[in-house]
Amino acid sequence: MGKRQAADSKMSPMSADGSESQIYDHLELLAAMGQDFSSSLDIEASLKRAIELITEYVDAEGGALFLLDDKGETLRCHACEGPTEITGLTLNAGQGIVGRCVQNGSGEIVRDVSKDAGFHGGVDEETGVVTRSILCAPMSVKGERIGAIELINKRGGDGLFEDSDLHLLQVLSASAALAIHNARQAEALVEQEKIARELELAAEIQRSLLPDPGDDDFPVAGVNHAARTVSGDFFDFFVLDDDRICFNLGDVSGKGMNAALMMAKTASLYRCLGKTLRQPGRLMARINDEICETATRGMFVTMAGGIYDPKTGIVRMANAGHEPPLFHNTDGEFIDFPAEAPPLGILPSMEENSEFPEIEIKLDGGTLYIFTDGVTEGYLEDGRELGVSGFKDLIRENQSLHINGRLNAVISMVNRGDVALRDDLTLLAIDDATGHAARVAGGKVTKGSKDKKDAGSEEAEVLLHLSVPSQPDRLKLVRNAVSETARFCGAGEDVIRDVVIAVDEACQNIIRHAYGGSPNGEIAMEICRKGEDLVILLRDFAETIDVAAVKPRDLDDVRPGGLGTHFIREVMDEVMFMPPPSDGGNLLKMVKRIT
Repeated sequence: MGKRQAADSKMSPMSADGSESQIYDHLELLAAMGQDFSSSLDIEASLKRAIELITEYVDAEGGALFLLDDKGETLRCHACEGPTEITGLTLNAGQGIVGRCVQNGSGEIVRDVSKDAGFHGGVDEETGVVTRSILCAPMSVKGERIGAIELINKRGGDGLFEDSDLHLLQVLSASAALAIHNARQAEALVEQEKIARELELAAEIQRSLLPDPGDDDFPVAGVNHAARTVSGDFFDFFVLDDDRICFNLGDVSGKGMNAALMMAKTASLYRCLGKTLRQPGRLMARINDEICETATRGMFVTMAGGIYDPKTGIVRMANAGHEPPLFHNTDGEFIDFPAEAPPLGILPSMEENSEFPEIEIKLDGGTLYIFTDGVTEGYLEDGRELGVSGFKDLIRENQSLHINGRLNAVISMVNRGDVALRDDLTLLAIDDATGHAARVAGGKVTKGSKDKKDAGSEEAEVLLHLSVPSQPDRLKLVRNAVSETARFCGAGEDVIRDVVIAVDEACQNIIRHAYGGSPNGEIAMEICRKGEDLVILLRDFAETIDVAAVKPRDLDDVRPGGLGTHFIREVMDEVMFMPPPSDGGNLLKMVKRIT
């Protein structure tokens, strides 16, 4: 039995002589090809199986499937069947019979290739195979050229193809084209979803690098809104051991993941080095050298950063190619401070211990504003850019508000939600009003430090803030964060294991019960150290529950689930629901003695 007969016998239980049987065979082959493309993520393997089926079904000696490249300039053989292996063979888009077929968009029968000037005989010369006739049909979808299928030498008889063979191949090529088009679209969607998930994870990491907002009377505040999922802007501030406050704001050139990675590196370098290197100019030079060593060609960072002393009201600052910061004094005047050095990542220092230029500003109750160009170039409701003059007007109009209110008033004018942002919005302010009043009164300067918060009746040191979506696969981030934080506090491995499992169980309860399995909720976690205790606060933003109704199931009830509450209470020293937050949701407090 020949291959064609074997294929017919496998594909149809009917007689091979009837037209009904042929139609049934055609449909079954088309269905098999379509199912193969839709069920497999490996397009190349599906192409190989498709050309094998088509070659055998048309009863040809060999076949090849060519696809056009993205630019439409070359044809490449992605799969072949028969006596010669030409996978990978590349032709110009108009070369040979297959190229002519693609360019003309019509099928061809070449019954005697020796009489066709378009025949490319190089393969025959290399392999010794004799090509007598060629059957070729283009593949396209809605005018989009995809490639072509080429068959050689009909088996049996005179080895020549018939018109019926061309009609059949055209049908099969059209089906293959649609299957390839759909497979490519599905592959693109999968890749887009993967990229979207990776970008969202990167955005979460970026947000975790931003400082927690201080109290309304804390002298430094900042705000950041990304134009896309990830941002190239950043800001930071943190209190030094002498009560001075280190701050910075930067803008990475370019967009996308490269800018986001550069942002994370620069922000981390500044926070790490800024805790020990207290001269802003020298610190900026050190970071510049680090970035010059590893920055992608053409990328750079503009940055302004320094140290504010609440006891004196003095800011010492270095500016590396950034927008001129604006100082708004108590007389209502604005003074700008243009950059005196190039951006970071362009020119490495020529000598050891070099420094960027520094400036000193005595605030005397005024406010220093540092911002990225996304703020001043943002569009107002009437379509105009805010501009520096508009920025100054907004500051004057909202001068009576506390520092966070002023920043939000500015941002709200260019981030209305109905218009896509053209660039990231980042704004930082150092307000000396409280410090100045304390100095005038001769009293002690007090600070609402963002690093200290009340986690009960005693002061607690905040170690970690983390916010994740209510999705089970994100709990790995939570477990890792809890483990490393507990280890940082000196907890033993047994204690770390218990705390990690308790937090994981509590988070799963939030996902299952508070959010009902919805992936669109949010879980916020804060870990504090209070004396010898590790305090974990877990908050959700779902409907406030009746705390009295949260009871562990009886231990004698052996149904699956429901025993996690028992375990949490068993391994933790204290577990309690706190009063519901004013804006809704639920707050769970768990305490574990770490020594």
